[in-house]
Amino acid sequence: MKHEGAAAAGLHGFVAAGLRLVRTTAFRLALLYLAMFVLSVGLILGVVYRTTAGFLEQEIGETIALEVAGLQDHYRNYGLPGLVDVVRTRSAVANNNSIYLLTTAAGVILAGNLSGWPAAVPNASGWTHFKVADYGGVTDRPSTAQAVTFTLPGQFRLLVGRDMSEIDQLRTRMFRSLGWILGATALLGLGGGLLMSRGAMRRIEAINRTTRQIMSGDLSDRVPRFGGGDEMDRLAGNLNAMLDRIERLMTGMKQVTDSVAHDLRTPLTRLRSRIELALLHETEDPEVYRTVLQDTIVEADRLLATFTALLSIAEAESGAKRQDFVPVDLAEVVELAADLYEPVADERGQRLSVDIRGKPVVHGNGQLLAQVVSNLLDNAIKYTPDGGSIALVLDGPAPGRAACIEVADSGPGIPPDMRDKVLQRFVRLDTARASPGNGLGLSLVDAVATLHGAKLELSDNGPGLKVSLLFPPEARR
Repeated sequence: MKHEGAAAAGLHGFVAAGLRLVRTTAFRLALLYLAMFVLSVGLILGVVYRTTAGFLEQEIGETIALEVAGLQDHYRNYGLPGLVDVVRTRSAVANNNSIYLLTTAAGVILAGNLSGWPAAVPNASGWTHFKVADYGGVTDRPSTAQAVTFTLPGQFRLLVGRDMSEIDQLRTRMFRSLGWILGATALLGLGGGLLMSRGAMRRIEAINRTTRQIMSGDLSDRVPRFGGGDEMDRLAGNLNAMLDRIERLMTGMKQVTDSVAHDLRTPLTRLRSRIELALLHETEDPEVYRTVLQDTIVEADRLLATFTALLSIAEAESGAKRQDFVPVDLAEVVELAADLYEPVADERGQRLSVDIRGKPVVHGNGQLLAQVVSNLLDNAIKYTPDGGSIALVLDGPAPGRAACIEVADSGPGIPPDMRDKVLQRFVRLDTARASPGNGLGLSLVDAVATLHGAKLELSDNGPGLKVSLLFPPEARR
């Protein structure tokens, strides 16, 4: 019983797998190609038949028609005796494939090489196809003939035909070959379709298995690639790129949550402590309360700035702002940012130089691009020592780009191994801990650059840091 149950289960599984295979798109496409291939083979064989057996049949029919016309003329010129002599003479020729029969209206044979009138009913044109051996044909072997029958004046009946056994055998062989060829084609096509469908199902099942793993919470799994470089491999590559993006976003979200919980706990605790101390130490001096309130406002502004930056980054990464893209004059954006930060640089004794080369226009969000330039200038001024220099350069179109914005400073710079990390949220170098900030400036710049399809590059300015924002050619408007 156990063996029977196992066999039944195996059979059920095989049938289920077969049904899944039949329902696949690849199998249906294979059947479609099979049907087209079988139809093509059938058309080719039909043309071959038409040009061989069909051509011979046509030639025989024309020959018989000419001979009938000649016999009719002979009958009109020499009467019945002359026709009987001609039919007897032609019927007596050895190895003759011609068939003749001349009878009276009552069926009495006057001349010919058949023992009786065929029972086959002729068609409307008088043509009939019958088996010669049944009527004592010219050969001992069974053969077939095609003949035309007509009635002469005086109600005499004449039959003229040709032995068609060789052509009939050729036709039979061709039809048999056609059946074998079509059968083999169908089997090969069906087998190929099954193999193709099985391969496609295996690859699609790998994608389904990966998606199930991801839905269960394992974001590290990826769709396997088979190395063929076909559309399935390209699909796997696109899916893996999408999964990498999702994993980065999920990791970034976790990091943001952890960073917000860690970095905002200190300012909130400090804010609460100030208010609590002011309530515990009661005093009639209003300046004490004013100082506490001013410090509280400053701390609250820092918190609001942090949340505003986080919201801006999330909005940029979501791509929602892409719907608001319009042609943006980068020269105006750079000029406004330079006018805004030039007094700040002068106050610290820094020299801010602005070099605008052309007026490139890109398709983007002007507000976000202005915020990017402001963030870069703010970082450069913040980390450049007093008396240092800052350069803001806008370059126009060049091979491989639509425009380039560069901000270079003479500050301490960023080590090469940290240039990718500083683009993450809340990441700050140890040398920057003493200065105000929340570690979101470059994260916002990177998110806006990605939104616009631009490339963000951090390089050494010797000394200092150079930040370049390169817009792709397709961004040009």
